[in-house]
Amino acid sequence: MIITLPWPSPALSPNARLHWRAKVGPKAGAKRVAAWSTVAATGFHAKRDALKGDDKIAVRIVFYPPDKRHRDADNMVASIKAALDGVADALAINDRRFMPSFIFEEPERPGRVEIHL
Repeated sequence: MIITLPWPSPALSPNARLHWRAKVGPKAGAKRVAAWSTVAATGFHAKRDALKGDDKIAVRIVFYPPDKRHRDADNMVASIKAALDGVADALAINDRRFMPSFIFEEPERPGRVEIHL
């Protein structure tokens, strides 16, 4: 199953240095969009049923940035935490089970993140 998400908001980056209250809206939005995108993804019901249990889940996260600006890998990983929480909520699983790997691709407008389960 592939879940396609929009490029994360700059407010979600650890480098944004925003007050915690200013991050509440972008975090909630990212989590909500990720949950709905998960439910809308092809094969959602079969995947949700297959992921029941306590086994670790291999997750491949592919970043397609919107431009060629340099981005630190650790900041990109942190910026999608809320989205991963939304995916886990939609699948009714604990995100502790995710065993992620990260891939950084060439830029593509408008930018996106793909989560492969």
